[in-house]
Amino acid sequence: MLLVGFGLVVCWSAVQGYERYSFTRQAAGVCAGLILMAIVWAFDYRKLAGAFVPLLVITVVLILSPHLPVIGVTTMGATSWINIGTQIQPGEFAKVTVVLFASSLVARYGGKLDDFKEYCKVVGLLAIPFLCIMTQPDLGTGLVYMFIAATVLIMGGARAKYIIATIVLLIAVIAAVFFVDEFLKYETDDGTIEYRLLKNYQRKRLFVFMNQGNADYSSDAYNLQQAMIAIGSGGLFGKGLGSSTQSSLGFLPEAPTDFIFCVLAEELGFVGVLVLIALYASLVFVCIRIARSCGNLFGMLIVCAIVGMWLFQILENIGMCCGLMPITGIPLPFVSYGSSFMVVNFIMLGLIGSVYCHESKLGRGMQYGSAR
Repeated sequence: MLLVGFGLVVCWSAVQGYERYSFTRQAAGVCAGLILMAIVWAFDYRKLAGAFVPLLVITVVLILSPHLPVIGVTTMGATSWINIGTQIQPGEFAKVTVVLFASSLVARYGGKLDDFKEYCKVVGLLAIPFLCIMTQPDLGTGLVYMFIAATVLIMGGARAKYIIATIVLLIAVIAAVFFVDEFLKYETDDGTIEYRLLKNYQRKRLFVFMNQGNADYSSDAYNLQQAMIAIGSGGLFGKGLGSSTQSSLGFLPEAPTDFIFCVLAEELGFVGVLVLIALYASLVFVCIRIARSCGNLFGMLIVCAIVGMWLFQILENIGMCCGLMPITGIPLPFVSYGSSFMVVNFIMLGLIGSVYCHESKLGRGMQYGSAR
């Protein structure tokens, strides 16, 4: 609750002056998230232990639902939203089912996934959500799915050499995409060069990250430059809440969402950043204690997958603002604007609470017994 309260204060400051962002909507997302967290917390997660097939089906339906006519909404070149009286992002809610699906699938192997054919089968199934989300396309959310899958594979007992081989294969595939895209590029009517596999802005973001010293900050690296100016200008104690100039004057793009860390750093300074990191560290520490005390592999994998997802989002969001990671559309948990994103994070907390109550030796649910 300290983390959520801190995030709401920062979000309130970040949305000032933006007509399309509503702090009331963000607060409503917190209220809805609290209700759903309580419901999920009370639910016995173990009932889903063998339901990986239905969970996969639900995941695919959620991710592909924005392609449905009438309710599908395309914003900024991505078909990631549906309008059912209010706009929601199904790909965000699919993170919950991806966590459950991946954990249920890998838990079937009892913590020892050492057969290569079975490993390939599992990896193929885990890749389905990523392939579906790329039809929107939403690379940021797809990377979150991949990191959830990687965490579950590692904690679920996959052999190290298989993991390393998969990483090498992914690197080779990425290189092949760039190579093939050079042959598929074409010139538009206005003389602009477009690529078929990757969008221009995706290529530019990666090239800026790899070659920051020679980047043209007037164009391709503008976002990174403004983000670093905002962070650096905050100093030790910041300019004060609501006093950020990079955000209020419109220099910092997407300040309430992707670059809200820069707003925090500019207004609250290095001390504010330390407070945020300390709150994140406390949350992760408690979750790891729950995972370690869990007597059920399925429950342990659920908690580890959620912690891995949060860590990836935290490191990527803060890293991209500092120039340490490529810029992607990955928000900051419990801080960035987005009611769907906030609700999903509360549901994740509910899942961890369910594991805590029904299986963890730290919880009150030890009357159910331990699978260990």
